[in-house]
Amino acid sequence: MGPMDGIRNIVILTGAGISAESGIDTFRGGGGQSGLGLWEQHRVEDVATPEAFARDPNLVLRFYDMRRAAVQEKLPNPAHDALARLDAKWKGGLLIVTQNVDDLHERSGASRVLHMHGEHLNAWCTWCDTRSRWTGPLVERPPCPVCGACALRPDVVWFGEMPYRMDEIYAALRSADLFVSIGTSGAVYPAAGFVQTARDLGVRTLELNLERSQGSEWFHETRLGPASEVVPAWVDEMLG
Repeated sequence: MGPMDGIRNIVILTGAGISAESGIDTFRGGGGQSGLGLWEQHRVEDVATPEAFARDPNLVLRFYDMRRAAVQEKLPNPAHDALARLDAKWKGGLLIVTQNVDDLHERSGASRVLHMHGEHLNAWCTWCDTRSRWTGPLVERPPCPVCGACALRPDVVWFGEMPYRMDEIYAALRSADLFVSIGTSGAVYPAAGFVQTARDLGVRTLELNLERSQGSEWFHETRLGPASEVVPAWVDEMLG
């Protein structure tokens, strides 16, 4: 791709691969350090759809209570830290769009972060439509801190639901000079289509990943390796 001259506005998409080295299981088997996907014990249809929640809310709430507790014990890794450094020092536009529902970007100090698939550490009240920071369990049906209704669910986008803030993401892509995808499978839409959108807009595209993703051929350049190595190296390059 050559030197990153003329780059002012950057959009970064991060996926499960950036958090795998922090010990957070990846969505699809084989991505985490254990080699087991997050859904080994449960089929996706049993825990990550609105239909599942309607059918067996206790199962779904227990599953997410477990994930919410686990994520609070994990720590950011050098890839998160590098992006936080870029966020702090980059003078141009920057948006970190993450498919991850952990808070490791924020705990590294990044502030220009958009969670398109929601967050483990939020609860969404389906009665009053507000979101509250939430670190404890939901299975006991605690009341909403805003309205008092016992109608809280995980603030996580399930299969069949629309990801959050898509208008903001596409607006950022339209003004971007560089689109970088980090640790994504290229299998989950609409995020998997961002690189094609970027290419159509004439944006330069770079993939940083452990292995080539399903959409790898769309990128101008792919750099392979663990996120904790390739991401800091790229950030060093960008910050000169």
